[in-house]
Amino acid sequence: MTNRATSRALAAATALLALGAGAGCSTGGAAGADPQRVDVVAAFYPLQFLAERIGGDAVRVTNLAKPGAEPHDLELSPKQVGQVSDAELIVYLKGFQPAVDDAVAQNGGDRTFDVTSVQPLLDMTAGEHDHEGAGGHAEEDTGGKDPHVWLDPTRLAAIGDQLAQRLGETDPGHAADYTARASALRADLTALDGEFTQGLATCQRREIVTSHTAFGYLADRYRLDQVGITGLSPDVEPSPQRLAQVIEEAREHQTTTIFFETLVSPKVAETIAGQVGAKTAVLDPIEGLAAGDGADYLSVMRTNLQALRTALSCS
Repeated sequence: MTNRATSRALAAATALLALGAGAGCSTGGAAGADPQRVDVVAAFYPLQFLAERIGGDAVRVTNLAKPGAEPHDLELSPKQVGQVSDAELIVYLKGFQPAVDDAVAQNGGDRTFDVTSVQPLLDMTAGEHDHEGAGGHAEEDTGGKDPHVWLDPTRLAAIGDQLAQRLGETDPGHAADYTARASALRADLTALDGEFTQGLATCQRREIVTSHTAFGYLADRYRLDQVGITGLSPDVEPSPQRLAQVIEEAREHQTTTIFFETLVSPKVAETIAGQVGAKTAVLDPIEGLAAGDGADYLSVMRTNLQALRTALSCS
């Protein structure tokens, strides 16, 4: 077992022991605090976005991943394990966050909504121009599947429809409201999809060099070729061989921009950019929001679109 896996296991065991010692005594944001609303726990930001948009004022949503924190390696506190245990609905993506998977397995019961059960995931190589040597531990956790399904707005809309149905089963009195809000969200996401389709239709280049291989769904949907510096896990250091491959790819395709993301260090992207005479820019996988920036999924996706149009010289 790796040091990372050992740390995760110990943290999960400690949290579960603490929960057992204080069962029934959860405080400070525990589910059930507002009897007028359905208590929903979302594992990370895109699922919080869905739950809040579809649930409206009929739900109370707790996001387990804090703003500004990278969610892949989330460790749960005893309080958070208590929130999972007490929630009326747990919205998560199996395989993306092992600590959440552990808590759900121990305490989730039939109160879960697993994204992977309603929207099949793509293979981790989807949308990649060259996927040799870009591995990482997350590939093992997700069984070789790419979890970043929310980066295709059409797939996110389909998940939203299913979440509305599940919320309606949990709270039948508001079922029609959930369905109506999911329909409104679908309209917003359909409009966003149209903006991407039109905005990326005519570009001088179609290859995007990214700091980690998170953009397979976006590349697959909009006919781009992704060149990932690292694999699905953003904190894995690329090998010298992988760096050389990416530099060669970038030079071959006359890449002008190397993309990095807000929640991880830009140093590797800056190194490659320096080698090929390119600049760097942010392409956000929207795994979480930066603290206090006032953005949401739709606004960050539109910012991503502008960054892509600039980098790819789209007309």
